[in-house]
Amino acid sequence: MIIFKSINKLNKEVNFKANVGFVPTMGSLHHGHISLIKSSKKNCKKTLVSIFVNPSQFNKKSDLHNYPKNLKKDILILKKHKVDYLLIPRIKEIYKSNKDKKIKLSKKDKIMCAIYRPGHFEGVLAVIKQFLKKIKPKNIFLGEKDYQQLFLIKKFIKKNFNIKIFSCKTVRDKNKVALSSRNILLNKNDLKKSSYISNLLFNLRNKLKNSISFKYKIKNIIKEINNLKDIKIEYLEIRNKKNLSKKYNRNNFKIFLAYYNKNIRLIDNY
Repeated sequence: MIIFKSINKLNKEVNFKANVGFVPTMGSLHHGHISLIKSSKKNCKKTLVSIFVNPSQFNKKSDLHNYPKNLKKDILILKKHKVDYLLIPRIKEIYKSNKDKKIKLSKKDKIMCAIYRPGHFEGVLAVIKQFLKKIKPKNIFLGEKDYQQLFLIKKFIKKNFNIKIFSCKTVRDKNKVALSSRNILLNKNDLKKSSYISNLLFNLRNKLKNSISFKYKIKNIIKEINNLKDIKIEYLEIRNKKNLSKKYNRNNFKIFLAYYNKNIRLIDNY
């Protein structure tokens, strides 16, 4: 694996006209990231992973400061999975000026996480724009755990770039908890609560597939989750998975959740 700390050097040494898959990450890698890498290796001749903790997508400085980082471990994981290239750019190389750090969201996209994390998706889209503009990969690999983020990135890329988007299913542990870099900040008891919540949503999804009238049970589920110690729901909503509108049926719905487990914010979708 070749490690690049400069985008200019990367562009000089890697032929992006060839079939290269790009997997953008913020590090603290887990099996969810590995599934993206495996998909890239299956579909592309070469795979590039980036590790960049993007400051412009954090709406709280404390969240940025506490975001888990373990570069040595990440490099070992990437070498084990035979990744071809790793890019670890500096902030100054990604953002030349403050105006590059945010991209405006349309009013109709300001739902769910966009309400509770103002500026977050504006920062995510900004970093994606800078990466794609500066590297020009042919393929990008993104996970479905951050479904709203994936939806917005897809819309943005289709409008501005000619890049193929591969979306990969959410990877869960044996207790149905969606893998997240933040899970490392939870203890066993915290993870048990997250597992309980995941199973509640899993059962709700199955009931909704049989009859959409089960949507009226969502208030009971919110109450049940909020009654768990140290758990606080930010939102629990059912939306159309194709356009994120509130017009859905039992064939096109998705359940979206954001909640705090102690002081750790987690998201999931079913």
